[in-house]
Amino acid sequence: METVLIIEDDSTMLRGLKDNFEFKGYNVLTAADGEEGLNTALNKKPDLIILDIMLPKINGYEICRLIRKENLDMPILMLTAKGEESDVVLGLNLGADDYVTKPFSIKELLARAAAFLRRRRQSEQDIYEFADYRLDIPARGLTHKGSEIKLSPKEFKLLQLFVKRPGRALTRDEILNVVWGYNCFVGPRSIDRFITTLRNKVEPDPHNPTFIHTIREIGYKFEPPERGD
Repeated sequence: METVLIIEDDSTMLRGLKDNFEFKGYNVLTAADGEEGLNTALNKKPDLIILDIMLPKINGYEICRLIRKENLDMPILMLTAKGEESDVVLGLNLGADDYVTKPFSIKELLARAAAFLRRRRQSEQDIYEFADYRLDIPARGLTHKGSEIKLSPKEFKLLQLFVKRPGRALTRDEILNVVWGYNCFVGPRSIDRFITTLRNKVEPDPHNPTFIHTIREIGYKFEPPERGD
């Protein structure tokens, strides 16, 4: 049974979210303020966090930052009442994976949560398949309908990063640190050029990407088709 932590200071909304997630079969933890939520996240390490932004004691942005500082990689879905682009950009830059603007559809929230958890389960493997592509991590190979696609070491690491974190907004800094390393002086334009090169190898139409999407002011997100699509 997967565990969902809901951090929300509105008692009515918190109770409603808890009931809906429990009805879907999840183990649910709750917190009504940021301090309690952060402690629960760090100690219990849930599989997914539903996080309100405006919280007493510690706000959602700081919770995101501190969770990622501890190298915890569970998906974080932000709940924001503001809906302003600057708030969303800040949250994603600090480590949130996606956001839902209040008021929201509970069905949509449950569907997004289920998708992140499903992808999290799938990311704990060594071979990844998306559309007609197959990425074999141990063999360090990519094939398309059985034919090999040659990738440079950096391109392979970049694609590996994407497939291991599907649906997540990845900042250019995060991509830089994982693929090139903290001590490498590579600018944003170099990262963008690598993305373009990788798109040319894996996208059916590189000018209208199916898998690797640009997120303005943030970076990129890999969206593989759901199985059965």
